[in-house]
Amino acid sequence: MSAFHQLVLPGLGGQELPLASFGDKLTLVVNVASQCGLTPQYAGLERLHQQYRERGFSVLGVPCNQFAAQEPGSDEEIRAFCSLNYGVSFPLTGKLDVNGPQRHPLYRLLAGEGADFPGDISWNFEKFLVDRDGRVLARFSPRTSPDDPALIQAIEAALP
Repeated sequence: MSAFHQLVLPGLGGQELPLASFGDKLTLVVNVASQCGLTPQYAGLERLHQQYRERGFSVLGVPCNQFAAQEPGSDEEIRAFCSLNYGVSFPLTGKLDVNGPQRHPLYRLLAGEGADFPGDISWNFEKFLVDRDGRVLARFSPRTSPDDPALIQAIEAALP
């Protein structure tokens, strides 16, 4: 089992979210926030999730409050916001640090020293495409929208 799939994250609401449950999926890991100018990307992320889930794809949203405190809410507030405003059905983790000394092991793996695409996360809605073997195939900037042709092409190329 890959290092990615060995991780167990806090789920939104306190339960555990083992990444082993994503072992059969191509996963787009995205750090998200509810009060960001890029927050409308939730709609596009949900469309991607719906469009490709039957082919073994999932979005994984990772709330983060490290960028201008744009994710201040509780787990329940985040869940309600995502559901009511964007109909989000993809999994969400509890809030994680993506940069700094408290960087969660998930982000040490995705963007830390020795990663295929190293470097600090620049803002909310940065995206990592992770294959079924736990390898990071691509990294996309926060400004890359979910319907960007390069992102769509990367997803389609990695799906059966």
